[in-house]
Amino acid sequence: MTHKAGYVNIIGNPNVGKSTLMNALVGERLSIITSKAQTTRHRILGIVNGDDYQIVFSDTPGIIKPAYELQESMMDFVKSAFEDADVLVYMVEIGERELKDEAFFARINNSKVPVMLLLNKIDKSNQGQLEEQITLWSEKVPNAEIFPISALEKFNTQAVYDRIIELLPVSPPYFPKDALTDKSERFFVNEIIREKILLNYDKEVPYAVEVETEEFLEEENIIRIKSVIMVERDTQKGIIIGHKGAALKRVGIAAREEMEKFFMKKVHLELFVKVNKDWRSSDFQLRRFGYNQKK
Repeated sequence: MTHKAGYVNIIGNPNVGKSTLMNALVGERLSIITSKAQTTRHRILGIVNGDDYQIVFSDTPGIIKPAYELQESMMDFVKSAFEDADVLVYMVEIGERELKDEAFFARINNSKVPVMLLLNKIDKSNQGQLEEQITLWSEKVPNAEIFPISALEKFNTQAVYDRIIELLPVSPPYFPKDALTDKSERFFVNEIIREKILLNYDKEVPYAVEVETEEFLEEENIIRIKSVIMVERDTQKGIIIGHKGAALKRVGIAAREEMEKFFMKKVHLELFVKVNKDWRSSDFQLRRFGYNQKK
């Protein structure tokens, strides 16, 4: 039996639904999803296995013009998605007309691998608008197959999945056939906590946060976790903790409930908040948190 395998790398502007799509195609909630831009900071792999195929989906940060060191590293993850793609999925949403970075756009148009352009959130459009957008993107990305979809409603995602399998090259699997992702349990603990922070705080505070899990002890009936929320300023620490610790407690409860669903086990979670001054601009700190891998 011939086996197919390949990297299917999803790129696009912030907030177009890349994480929603990957979670829908993988069938697991691997990427955090909020309505805020720049939710995804890393490149996260979601692995789907069939008897004769393995799809390695890759969710990437939204394409932006970097303003500081952390964002530079996030864009390095996007660049790496061009380098190992077997199928490139370029995702746009209804009403969108351009990519934020023209250099990336040129790379999509000059891609040597198959390009699928997914026109997302069509549930928010009418037939006339949809037809206009299909015409627009057919002219902008002539080398792409266009699929109108709604990732949230799972509309037409099965057709995308089936076409991806057709496009995969013949290859042995890249990962063990029971693998779901390349990330560790601690990574997902950090991401779940960060998601709850994005949902519970406004303005700059969530973007100044990084999470580090110092302890992950799995016992027979419970997982005991100690995690540290890093911020850049004392004022941010006060905001995260809140009056008499109420805000931090709210995040902790929401994160623990999500972890119990994710790990399918009871979780005891302890959260601490520390100031790690200007970590987003520190090469050393970014490497410590898994960014700037190329340097």
